[in-house]
Amino acid sequence: MSGILAGKRILVTGVITEASIAFHAAKLAQEEGAEVILTGFGRVSLVERIAKRLPKPAPVIELDVQNQEQLDGLADKVREHLGEGVDLDGVVHSIAFGPQGAFNFLGGSWEDVGTAVHVSAYSLKALTMACLPVMPRGGSIVGLTFDAQFAWPKYDWMGVAKAALESTSRYLARDLGEKNVRCNLVSAGPIKSMAAKSIPGFEELADVWNHRAPIGWDLTDPEPAGRGVVALLSDWFPRTTGEIVHVDGGVHMMGA
Repeated sequence: MSGILAGKRILVTGVITEASIAFHAAKLAQEEGAEVILTGFGRVSLVERIAKRLPKPAPVIELDVQNQEQLDGLADKVREHLGEGVDLDGVVHSIAFGPQGAFNFLGGSWEDVGTAVHVSAYSLKALTMACLPVMPRGGSIVGLTFDAQFAWPKYDWMGVAKAALESTSRYLARDLGEKNVRCNLVSAGPIKSMAAKSIPGFEELADVWNHRAPIGWDLTDPEPAGRGVVALLSDWFPRTTGEIVHVDGGVHMMGA
């Protein structure tokens, strides 16, 4: 089979609907020759239903990144689908959550902020370590961020959590390089996904892209970000690690 991911096995987290970047990353990965396994949190049956809309069937493993028991058992569950002696080549981290209180910077409680940082940032380390036993030859970890250089309207403690995610990726890149594991992030522009609906004031945040993306940005098209993820999963970036690749229509480099 041809394609830039031909023969590779990829674990993709965060597929909830067809509107998600994770879904498009999984779809494009299959189209580029990869075997894909999904993880689902909570409504696993919903993820299984969405998985049937991929070009090829993909198994779904239940995974709550705050559940250490499920993290500890993840490698064994991946092996059940891959078969003994078959390694995982890549992992897509598309996991983020903040309680409503996390979207109020001055009013947010540590309980809300701690949840946002745990699920959205620490989980990158937790997921990566859970997958290492099935990545003995190394591979590529790719996460999704929302540019944490700035204080965005309405994003508040989720912006802080994304800054922690970006830092976590760099430290993983530092510590896992000797294991031939690359860790990079795609910084995507806003997408009207299920996750976006939980952000109060999302429309105000997203409106920035209507005016400031020099090459344009489509809030309803997750495919460009999915392509960025697949590219970083491939062997075309063999010595790139600790990097943040912007797929945001160019907004990140525009001055005031």
